[in-house]
Amino acid sequence: MTDPAASHPTAADQQRAEPPPDDWYGEPQEPPFPDPEEWGAPYGGGDAAAEPVERPAVPTSQLPPPDPEQLRPEAEAALRRLVGRDDAELREDQWRAIEALVVDRRRALVVQRTGWGKSAVYFVATALLRARGAGPTVIVSPLLALMRDQIAAADRAGIHAVTVNSANSGEWSQVYERIASGEVDVLLCSPERLNNPDFRDEVLPRLAASAGLVVVDEAHCISDWGHDFRPDYRRIRTLLADLPTGIPVLATTATANERVTTDVAEQLGSGADVLVLRGGLDRPSLHLAVVQLPDVSTRLAWLVENLSDYGGSGIIYCLTVAAAEQTATQLRAAGYPVASYTGQTDPAEREQLEADLKENRVKALVATSALGMGFDKPDLGFVIHLGAPPSPIAYYQQVGRAGRAVTRADVVLLPAAEDKAIWDYFGSMGFPQASDVRATLAELPRLGEGAISVASLEPLVDLRRNRLEMMLKVLDVDGAVRRVRGGWAGTGEEWEYDADRYQRVEAARLAEQEAMLVYERTDGCRMTFLRRCLDDPELQPDERCGRCDGCGAVTPPGAPAAAAVSAAREGLDVIGVEITPRRQWPPGMKQLGIELSGRIGPDEQPEPGRALARLDGLGWSLPLRELLAGPDGELPVSLRGPLTRLVREWEPSVDVIVAVDSVTRPQLLRHLTSGVAALLTVPVAGAIRPASGSEPGRHDVNSAQRLAGVVRRLPTVDGLDVAGKRVLLVDDSVDSGWTVTYTARLLRLAGATAVLPLVLAQR
Repeated sequence: MTDPAASHPTAADQQRAEPPPDDWYGEPQEPPFPDPEEWGAPYGGGDAAAEPVERPAVPTSQLPPPDPEQLRPEAEAALRRLVGRDDAELREDQWRAIEALVVDRRRALVVQRTGWGKSAVYFVATALLRARGAGPTVIVSPLLALMRDQIAAADRAGIHAVTVNSANSGEWSQVYERIASGEVDVLLCSPERLNNPDFRDEVLPRLAASAGLVVVDEAHCISDWGHDFRPDYRRIRTLLADLPTGIPVLATTATANERVTTDVAEQLGSGADVLVLRGGLDRPSLHLAVVQLPDVSTRLAWLVENLSDYGGSGIIYCLTVAAAEQTATQLRAAGYPVASYTGQTDPAEREQLEADLKENRVKALVATSALGMGFDKPDLGFVIHLGAPPSPIAYYQQVGRAGRAVTRADVVLLPAAEDKAIWDYFGSMGFPQASDVRATLAELPRLGEGAISVASLEPLVDLRRNRLEMMLKVLDVDGAVRRVRGGWAGTGEEWEYDADRYQRVEAARLAEQEAMLVYERTDGCRMTFLRRCLDDPELQPDERCGRCDGCGAVTPPGAPAAAAVSAAREGLDVIGVEITPRRQWPPGMKQLGIELSGRIGPDEQPEPGRALARLDGLGWSLPLRELLAGPDGELPVSLRGPLTRLVREWEPSVDVIVAVDSVTRPQLLRHLTSGVAALLTVPVAGAIRPASGSEPGRHDVNSAQRLAGVVRRLPTVDGLDVAGKRVLLVDDSVDSGWTVTYTARLLRLAGATAVLPLVLAQR
């Protein structure tokens, strides 16, 4: 059998990679106890959470500063309540940060490794400030898992914490009443909440005026130089600029190099003096290694052979949704209790999977970057990457999930040749070109004259929904647009496209990719390499960790046995993906001059179809990516066998075959169509041909624009004898689904009784 993993992709736009996680916040649930190192000392059983106490807020600026000598014993006592141990002591930099916040009412940026105790700083500071009558602490936190852990930890310390998020909007008024009455000590909110019109205009000003402390968690997200930049986080600088004098601010992160640290400190400053505390980033429990293997089958076989040898439970990171799902399937088939965890996993299921991992009910979660910041399992025993993230800083953050309360945790990277194609796909989703920005601004009503929703704006521009929303958030922060009730409006303020800035960010992104490739190849100390990328201030010249493969302390397993590779290859030899019919036309088509709207009638829809494989997966996805990225030609021999199996297993009952002719791959389509006709012994009725002078359809535009392009490019099915017949509709790939949906409609209107799509690849 031909190896379905024997070739590699060469085009980035053929990957469906996992996007950064969105605002998927839900109701907080109490998780297990946190990492003892997070609080500065081992913990035992703490006291039960205290009942909320009403504490009317006093503006922080009006509180007399406490005596530092008297305050430190009180801070130590608060820490001991937090961790439930009488021998807990604050680290020196923890105390320096607390003193700056509570005594000096300063702004502070704490850049310290995972497990150092950053959360203890703001919980102890909250306890001290609230005891003196200050208002509640407002924590801007990025992920639900992190919110849950923070709320549980606060409750154990007698600090009453609540959250406002998209899942509990019906309870917001009650939460605000409790804040106003002084019952709430800590309010957690997502950065996305900061620009919700009701929250921003009605709630946030009151909170900002009465807050005792403002905390920005995972503060590297503020900086567009950071590995996980988020436009909503940049809005925090506006929040901080509007704070009354004397309200202390704390920002924390574990993953910021010198450039990001400087950028965040400047944004925190707003003219104020910022205390920056940076500590060493060595993680003594982590044992790092890289294993170079030739293809995906060998990497999966290595994982199957060796996963049981890694202690405890852990995380296996993949770069795409399909890769995570297929890897989990392979491991389950080998007898491992694992589950996949991606951006497509239902929020309620995510919470259950997190609990399963924390309680060691699974050996591993096979995850995308959706399982990242905020996941707290102190005894996580290993992190294995099937494919590398696009920067050493992102890698350090992900492997930092492991080894926080155990003496040893294993970290293994299995890089893949196709990694860079996926990185480039992420890069292609960056800030749009100036022409796209200006076209969008031209469609917005002026502030005070109305608003337009994203759904209504989308058909008028060439951007996909996620890029359009990201761009609007950036423009909002820059002052060019504003989110209002009903959607978005332009402010009319002068705005310039900062091409130089975007080019610098792009250059930094490419430099980080190259650094990741160097990490994979280095024969030096791997922890030292990562610490150098993060500008660790405590790193000494020629320092070595003594725990990695580069230092000779780790010898990871080598290539797996040939039988294991064959078994993995056989497991990947899975063909057939169902193509689900579209049920509704995208909104706004009339604005594009096309009379299609609402639900697609059952007499106009295609039947469920088949694709050989998804482009973003493993196995046969790899040669398909290579085929569709290369020049036109006949269907390769290596793909004819699996396609034959797919057709024979599916056995579509059809009378004729119709092809969707291609501008870029006419030879492939003719060869594919004739081959399928021979397999089914069914005649070819002809092809739906693009209008003269048509350009190939774009894949980087939104749904409405995609459909409009199809309608203009494929206007009729004249000359095709399909009346009263079941039609097999053949194309090379399906992405948005609008080509097969619209051509099926044309064929059904021409009298076809059914249309069944068959394509090589689902993008």
